[in-house]
Amino acid sequence: MSSAAPAASPARPLTEVLLVLGVSLGQSAVYSLLSIIEKLTRDVPLNQQTTSMNNSVTPDRSWLDLAYQLAGIAFPLVPMLLSLYLLRLTGDRAGIGFDLRRPGFDLGRGFLAAAVIGIPGLAFYFAARELGFNTNVAPANLAANWWTIPVLVGYSLMNGLLEEVVMLGFVLKRFEQMRMGPWVAIAVSAVIRGAYHLYQGFGGFVGNIVMGLVFGWMYRRWGRVMPLVVAHVILDLVSFIGYALVAPYTDWF
Repeated sequence: MSSAAPAASPARPLTEVLLVLGVSLGQSAVYSLLSIIEKLTRDVPLNQQTTSMNNSVTPDRSWLDLAYQLAGIAFPLVPMLLSLYLLRLTGDRAGIGFDLRRPGFDLGRGFLAAAVIGIPGLAFYFAARELGFNTNVAPANLAANWWTIPVLVGYSLMNGLLEEVVMLGFVLKRFEQMRMGPWVAIAVSAVIRGAYHLYQGFGGFVGNIVMGLVFGWMYRRWGRVMPLVVAHVILDLVSFIGYALVAPYTDWF
Protein backbone atom coordinates (compact mmCIF):
# COMPACT_ATOMS: atom_id res chain seq x y z
CA MET A 1 0.00 0.00 0.00
CA SER A 2 1.54 3.33 -1.08
CA SER A 3 2.10 6.03 1.53
CA ALA A 4 2.59 8.86 -1.01
CA ALA A 5 0.37 11.88 -0.52
CA PRO A 6 -2.24 12.41 -3.27
CA ALA A 7 -1.41 15.05 -5.85
CA ALA A 8 -2.89 18.45 -5.20
CA SER A 9 -5.95 19.28 -7.26
CA PRO A 10 -5.36 21.81 -10.08
CA ALA A 11 -8.31 23.74 -8.63
CA ARG A 12 -6.61 24.18 -5.25
CA PRO A 13 -4.89 27.55 -5.96
CA LEU A 14 -8.17 29.10 -7.15
CA THR A 15 -10.06 27.64 -4.18
CA GLU A 16 -7.51 29.08 -1.76
CA VAL A 17 -7.64 32.52 -3.42
CA LEU A 18 -11.44 32.60 -3.28
CA LEU A 19 -11.50 31.51 0.37
CA VAL A 20 -8.82 33.94 1.56
CA LEU A 21 -10.34 36.86 -0.35
CA GLY A 22 -13.82 35.81 0.74
CA VAL A 23 -12.92 36.40 4.38
CA SER A 24 -10.83 39.52 3.76
CA LEU A 25 -10.30 41.92 0.88
CA GLY A 26 -12.72 40.28 -1.55
CA GLN A 27 -15.45 40.69 1.04
CA SER A 28 -14.39 44.32 1.44
CA ALA A 29 -14.69 44.76 -2.34
CA VAL A 30 -18.32 43.60 -2.28
CA TYR A 31 -19.21 45.95 0.58
CA SER A 32 -17.29 48.73 -1.17
CA LEU A 33 -19.39 48.24 -4.31
CA LEU A 34 -22.58 48.43 -2.23
CA SER A 35 -21.23 51.57 -0.55
CA ILE A 36 -20.59 53.41 -3.81
CA ILE A 37 -24.05 52.43 -5.09
CA GLU A 38 -25.54 53.87 -1.91
CA LYS A 39 -23.56 57.10 -2.33
CA LEU A 40 -24.48 57.47 -6.01
CA THR A 41 -28.19 57.06 -5.25
CA ARG A 42 -28.24 59.94 -2.75
CA ASP A 43 -29.45 63.39 -3.77
CA VAL A 44 -26.01 64.79 -2.95
CA PRO A 45 -23.11 65.04 -5.44
CA LEU A 46 -20.32 62.60 -4.76
CA ASN A 47 -17.72 65.30 -4.08
CA GLN A 48 -19.99 66.85 -1.44
CA GLN A 49 -20.08 63.62 0.57
CA THR A 50 -17.53 62.59 3.18
CA THR A 51 -16.11 59.12 3.64
CA SER A 52 -15.04 58.76 7.26
CA MET A 53 -12.40 56.18 8.22
CA ASN A 54 -10.86 55.01 11.50
CA ASN A 55 -13.78 56.21 13.58
CA SER A 56 -14.33 56.07 17.32
CA VAL A 57 -16.96 53.54 18.35
CA THR A 58 -17.61 54.67 21.94
CA PRO A 59 -15.94 58.10 22.24
CA ASP A 60 -17.48 58.65 25.66
CA ARG A 61 -15.78 55.52 27.09
CA SER A 62 -12.12 55.66 26.17
CA TRP A 63 -11.20 52.23 27.52
CA LEU A 64 -13.95 50.49 25.55
CA ASP A 65 -13.17 52.49 22.42
CA LEU A 66 -9.54 51.33 22.68
CA ALA A 67 -10.70 47.72 22.99
CA TYR A 68 -12.79 48.10 19.82
CA GLN A 69 -9.85 49.64 17.96
CA LEU A 70 -7.43 46.88 19.00
CA ALA A 71 -9.94 44.26 17.86
CA GLY A 72 -10.28 46.14 14.56
CA ILE A 73 -6.51 45.91 14.10
CA ALA A 74 -6.05 42.29 15.22
CA PHE A 75 -8.82 40.40 13.43
CA PRO A 76 -8.06 41.59 9.86
CA LEU A 77 -4.55 40.17 10.31
CA VAL A 78 -5.95 36.63 10.57
CA PRO A 79 -6.46 36.27 6.77
CA MET A 80 -2.87 37.43 6.29
CA LEU A 81 -1.67 34.72 8.70
CA LEU A 82 -3.90 32.22 6.90
CA SER A 83 -2.35 33.11 3.55
CA LEU A 84 1.15 32.67 5.01
CA TYR A 85 0.12 29.30 6.45
CA LEU A 86 -1.24 28.13 3.09
CA LEU A 87 1.95 29.27 1.35
CA ARG A 88 4.00 27.34 3.91
CA LEU A 89 2.00 24.16 3.27
CA THR A 90 2.95 24.30 -0.41
CA GLY A 91 6.56 25.32 0.16
CA ASP A 92 6.04 28.84 -1.22
CA ARG A 93 6.36 30.81 2.00
CA ALA A 94 10.04 31.69 1.65
CA GLY A 95 9.68 32.72 -1.97
CA ILE A 96 7.64 35.89 -1.37
CA GLY A 97 10.36 37.76 0.52
CA PHE A 98 8.38 38.38 3.69
CA ASP A 99 11.21 38.35 6.22
CA LEU A 100 13.79 40.59 7.90
CA ARG A 101 16.87 39.38 6.03
CA ARG A 102 17.42 42.58 4.01
CA PRO A 103 16.28 45.51 6.19
CA GLY A 104 18.35 48.16 4.39
CA PHE A 105 17.07 47.08 0.98
CA ASP A 106 13.47 46.85 2.19
CA LEU A 107 13.49 50.27 3.88
CA GLY A 108 15.23 52.01 1.00
CA ARG A 109 12.98 50.54 -1.67
CA GLY A 110 9.97 51.08 0.59
CA PHE A 111 10.58 54.81 0.86
CA LEU A 112 11.16 54.97 -2.90
CA ALA A 113 7.89 53.17 -3.64
CA ALA A 114 6.01 55.40 -1.18
CA ALA A 115 7.33 58.53 -2.93
CA VAL A 116 6.49 57.17 -6.39
CA ILE A 117 2.89 56.45 -5.37
CA GLY A 118 2.22 59.02 -2.65
CA ILE A 119 3.12 62.33 -4.29
CA PRO A 120 1.18 61.87 -7.57
CA GLY A 121 -1.55 60.01 -5.67
CA LEU A 122 -2.28 63.01 -3.45
CA ALA A 123 -2.53 65.28 -6.49
CA PHE A 124 -4.82 62.77 -8.20
CA TYR A 125 -7.08 62.59 -5.13
CA PHE A 126 -7.61 66.37 -5.05
CA ALA A 127 -8.18 66.46 -8.82
CA ALA A 128 -10.73 63.62 -8.67
CA ARG A 129 -12.58 65.31 -5.83
CA GLU A 130 -12.70 68.66 -7.64
CA LEU A 131 -13.99 66.93 -10.80
CA GLY A 132 -16.75 65.26 -8.78
CA PHE A 133 -15.48 61.67 -9.08
CA ASN A 134 -14.52 61.16 -5.46
CA THR A 135 -15.83 61.78 -1.98
CA ASN A 136 -14.01 63.89 0.58
CA VAL A 137 -12.00 61.27 2.49
CA ALA A 138 -11.48 61.86 6.22
CA PRO A 139 -8.96 59.11 7.09
CA ALA A 140 -8.62 59.59 10.86
CA ASN A 141 -11.57 60.33 13.14
CA LEU A 142 -10.67 58.90 16.51
CA ALA A 143 -11.51 60.84 19.65
CA ALA A 144 -8.49 62.53 21.23
CA ASN A 145 -6.90 60.10 23.69
CA TRP A 146 -3.40 59.13 24.79
CA TRP A 147 -3.68 56.10 22.53
CA THR A 148 -4.92 57.85 19.37
CA ILE A 149 -1.58 58.06 17.54
CA PRO A 150 -0.45 54.51 18.54
CA VAL A 151 -3.76 53.12 17.28
CA LEU A 152 -3.37 54.95 13.95
CA VAL A 153 0.12 53.45 13.71
CA GLY A 154 -1.47 50.06 14.37
CA TYR A 155 -4.01 50.56 11.58
CA SER A 156 -1.22 51.58 9.21
CA LEU A 157 0.74 48.42 10.02
CA MET A 158 -2.34 46.25 9.69
CA ASN A 159 -3.27 47.67 6.28
CA GLY A 160 0.24 47.31 4.92
CA LEU A 161 0.63 43.74 6.12
CA LEU A 162 -2.82 42.54 5.09
CA GLU A 163 -3.00 44.13 1.65
CA GLU A 164 0.53 43.50 0.42
CA VAL A 165 1.02 39.99 1.81
CA VAL A 166 -2.38 38.87 0.50
CA MET A 167 -2.60 40.78 -2.80
CA LEU A 168 1.06 40.43 -3.82
CA GLY A 169 2.68 37.56 -1.96
CA PHE A 170 -0.28 35.17 -1.82
CA VAL A 171 -2.60 36.03 -4.70
CA LEU A 172 0.13 36.50 -7.31
CA LYS A 173 1.80 33.23 -6.29
CA ARG A 174 -1.47 31.33 -6.61
CA PHE A 175 -2.26 33.04 -9.94
CA GLU A 176 1.17 31.92 -11.18
CA GLN A 177 0.31 28.35 -10.19
CA MET A 178 -2.92 28.71 -12.17
CA ARG A 179 -0.76 29.41 -15.25
CA MET A 180 -1.96 32.99 -15.44
CA GLY A 181 0.37 35.34 -17.31
CA PRO A 182 2.37 37.63 -15.01
CA TRP A 183 0.86 40.90 -16.25
CA VAL A 184 -2.64 39.45 -16.37
CA ALA A 185 -2.17 38.36 -12.74
CA ILE A 186 -0.91 41.80 -11.72
CA ALA A 187 -3.83 43.48 -13.54
CA VAL A 188 -6.44 41.23 -11.87
CA SER A 189 -4.86 41.83 -8.46
CA ALA A 190 -4.81 45.58 -9.12
CA VAL A 191 -8.50 45.65 -10.10
CA ILE A 192 -9.40 43.80 -6.89
CA ARG A 193 -7.32 46.35 -4.96
CA GLY A 194 -9.17 49.18 -6.66
CA ALA A 195 -12.53 47.51 -6.00
CA TYR A 196 -12.13 47.39 -2.23
CA HIS A 197 -11.32 51.13 -2.26
CA LEU A 198 -14.37 51.99 -4.36
CA TYR A 199 -16.22 53.18 -1.26
CA GLN A 200 -14.09 56.34 -1.48
CA GLY A 201 -15.29 57.10 -5.01
CA PHE A 202 -14.00 56.52 -8.51
CA GLY A 203 -10.80 58.40 -7.80
CA GLY A 204 -9.96 55.91 -5.06
CA PHE A 205 -10.83 53.06 -7.42
CA VAL A 206 -8.60 54.25 -10.28
CA GLY A 207 -5.80 55.46 -8.00
CA ASN A 208 -5.54 52.11 -6.26
CA ILE A 209 -5.57 50.22 -9.54
CA VAL A 210 -2.54 52.28 -10.55
CA MET A 211 -0.96 51.56 -7.17
CA GLY A 212 -1.60 47.85 -7.66
CA LEU A 213 -0.01 47.87 -11.11
CA VAL A 214 3.08 49.75 -9.89
CA PHE A 215 3.44 47.65 -6.74
CA GLY A 216 2.95 44.46 -8.77
CA TRP A 217 5.72 45.49 -11.16
CA MET A 218 8.01 46.38 -8.26
CA TYR A 219 7.29 43.06 -6.56
CA ARG A 220 8.19 41.11 -9.69
CA ARG A 221 11.34 43.18 -10.18
CA TRP A 222 12.56 43.03 -6.57
CA GLY A 223 11.27 39.58 -5.67
CA ARG A 224 10.32 40.72 -2.18
CA VAL A 225 7.03 41.80 -0.66
CA MET A 226 8.63 43.55 2.34
CA PRO A 227 9.50 46.82 0.51
CA LEU A 228 5.87 47.15 -0.54
CA VAL A 229 4.68 46.49 3.00
CA VAL A 230 7.03 49.27 4.15
CA ALA A 231 5.76 51.60 1.42
CA HIS A 232 2.11 50.96 2.26
CA VAL A 233 2.71 51.54 5.97
CA ILE A 234 4.48 54.84 5.20
CA LEU A 235 1.63 56.01 2.97
CA ASP A 236 -0.96 55.22 5.64
CA LEU A 237 1.10 56.79 8.43
CA VAL A 238 1.34 60.04 6.47
CA SER A 239 -2.35 59.91 5.57
CA PHE A 240 -3.75 58.97 8.99
CA ILE A 241 -1.46 60.85 11.35
CA GLY A 242 -0.97 63.79 9.00
CA TYR A 243 -4.72 64.23 8.71
CA ALA A 244 -5.27 63.87 12.46
CA LEU A 245 -2.67 66.56 13.18
CA VAL A 246 -3.52 69.01 10.40
CA ALA A 247 -7.28 68.70 9.82
CA PRO A 248 -8.34 70.64 12.96
CA TYR A 249 -6.45 73.69 11.70
CA THR A 250 -7.48 73.75 8.04
CA ASP A 251 -10.51 73.26 5.84
CA TRP A 252 -8.77 72.39 2.56
CA PHE A 253 -8.82 68.64 3.26
